[in-house]
Amino acid sequence: MTAPIAASPAARIAQHFENDARPLGIAVSGGSDSLALLHLMAAWGGAPLRCVTVDHGLRQASAGEAAQVAKICAGLGIAHDTLTWDGWTGQGNLAAEARRARYALMANWAAAHGLAGVTLGHTQDDVAETLLMRLARRAGVDGLAAMPARRPEGDITLHRPLLAARRAELRRYLAERGVGWIDDPSNTDGRYRRTQARIALDALVPVGVTPDALADVAQHLGKARATLAHYAAAEARALVTVQQGDLLMPAAGFAALRPDIARRILSAGLRWINGAQYGARGPDLDRLLAALSAGRGGTLAGCRVTTASGVIRLAREFAAVRQTSAAPDALWDGRWRLTGPQMPGARVCALGLKGRMACPDWRKAGLPLHSIEASPAIWRGADLIAAPLAGYPNGWTAQLCRTQTDLRAMLLSH
Repeated sequence: MTAPIAASPAARIAQHFENDARPLGIAVSGGSDSLALLHLMAAWGGAPLRCVTVDHGLRQASAGEAAQVAKICAGLGIAHDTLTWDGWTGQGNLAAEARRARYALMANWAAAHGLAGVTLGHTQDDVAETLLMRLARRAGVDGLAAMPARRPEGDITLHRPLLAARRAELRRYLAERGVGWIDDPSNTDGRYRRTQARIALDALVPVGVTPDALADVAQHLGKARATLAHYAAAEARALVTVQQGDLLMPAAGFAALRPDIARRILSAGLRWINGAQYGARGPDLDRLLAALSAGRGGTLAGCRVTTASGVIRLAREFAAVRQTSAAPDALWDGRWRLTGPQMPGARVCALGLKGRMACPDWRKAGLPLHSIEASPAIWRGADLIAAPLAGYPNGWTAQLCRTQTDLRAMLLSH
């Protein structure tokens, strides 16, 4: 039975973590939501805590705000770290790039400090605003579903214990304790979609479209998403097999799937190969699905998808790993680890055309040419030393560090 929703922010913290006393990180920007989270977590005291602020360097005041958070943490007896991001190139979606960078930085930070997770201050207002923004983008079930209270991020878990709390409620909590917060000027800048969503929410309240109503809708869609993910994982278990780093599915079985289930399996399969945190764009997936239904394949997200002899194959695209290099024993392309004799100057790189031509027994592996050329090999300068997947091991082995269990996890995670 699902536990009842706790009444106060403090009770929600205790209810979310229950008896989990593993060390936790807290992401704090200095805004009201994250600052309230910091004080609530400190008052809870159920686990060792460490705080982090990510400075994106996009505003002149950001460094000073991070220093202010550090001072607050010192007053609470909580260690604080500031992480910086300078990866903005001026291309693409700034908000999306900053969000991905922020989560990656925090995940690495948490792992380095032995933390089991990072706690985030998202509220019911965030859920409602996000739903409105994604409605404008015509998102499907996954996009409209509420952000989960727990989500894996690499080897740690992201926690959102305040999703049922309103922002106004958290600000009252801070005000009662005489705690001020930082107001990011972008939160009132009408050029930003989230600010526009907040204004729209205020206009919708008179007709009953309130943040809590929208949050309920998002929660219902979250349950629908979880159900679809469950059935997609079950179908994938029955359909998908792994062959030397490629994923294979019977074309007839894939064609018989309901469209949304097929879409989920294809998206997760691409991520299983390319290691991306997020799936390919919806329209691109739709085009690839249409091509597969017509008996054709295509390339997407650094992967090559083919259909032949009644089998759909998802493989790495050589162009995506042409410049990828790693030391022996290190992870190459996020999936492969090659081990063998000590050899100064040796590097793991893609086999490519030149390497394949030097492997006369490559066909014995049972992989198509494009999969072989995108496979890992040992090179020393321009000399091919070994190609374990192409019939030329020469004392080296290649271990695939991704399993069907990982595919299931990708289908089930949100």
